[in-house]
Amino acid sequence: MNVFRLAGDLTHLLSIVVLLLKIRTTKSCAGISLKTQELYVIVFLTRYLDLFTKYYSFYNTLMKLVFLGTSIAIVWYMRYHKPVKLTYNKDQDTFRHYFLILSCLALALLVHRAFFVIEVLWTFSVYLEALAILPQLVLLQRSRNIDNLTGNYIFLLGTYRALYIINWVYRFYMENPQVRWIPWVSGVVQTALYADFFYYYIKRYFSLPLLPSVFVL
Repeated sequence: MNVFRLAGDLTHLLSIVVLLLKIRTTKSCAGISLKTQELYVIVFLTRYLDLFTKYYSFYNTLMKLVFLGTSIAIVWYMRYHKPVKLTYNKDQDTFRHYFLILSCLALALLVHRAFFVIEVLWTFSVYLEALAILPQLVLLQRSRNIDNLTGNYIFLLGTYRALYIINWVYRFYMENPQVRWIPWVSGVVQTALYADFFYYYIKRYFSLPLLPSVFVL
C-alpha cells in the first residue's frame, strides 16, 4: 500500500458514488451504458474469486466487496428499477460487448501468468477492464451531450487508472522491481482510451468559470 494506490482506490470508489448518486437522485440513467456496467460486474466477479481462498487484509476484503456490490446494484437499477430503466438509452447503447468478452477470454487463455483457473480468470478480468469503458465512450459519442455527473464519473474512472500507473512505477522503483507486463500494458491501454475524453473535459472545464451542467463532445 502506498499513497498512489490509496488515492487510486478512493478515486475509483468516488466514481461509483457519483454514478449511484446520479441514478438515485435523478431517477435516471440517461447517458450511462448498461453494457459497460455489465462488463464491470463480470470483471469484479472473475477477479475477486480469491475472496474465498485468500485473506490479505480487512481493507482489501472490504474494497472488493464494495466494488462487487455497487457494480451489481448499478446494473440492477438500470435493468429492474422502473423509473430508472425507462431512461436507459437502449437504442444508442448498441456496442457488441460480447465480442470484448470472447476476445479477452481467448487472450487470457493464451497469455497468462500461470495456467490455473483462478489465474486465467484474473488475467481475463484485467484484459476486460481495460476495454470495458468502450461501450460507454461510444454511447457518449452518439448522444453527444453529457450531463455533469456522468462526465465527472468517467473523468474519475480515468483518473483512477492514471493513479494506478503511478502506483506501479512507484512500486517498481521503491519497493519491488518486478516486471508485471499483463496489468501494466492493460492499464496503459485503458488509460489511453480516456485520452480524448480527458482532453475535451479539461478544455471545457477551463473554458468556463464554472463546471457546466452539460458537456458537448
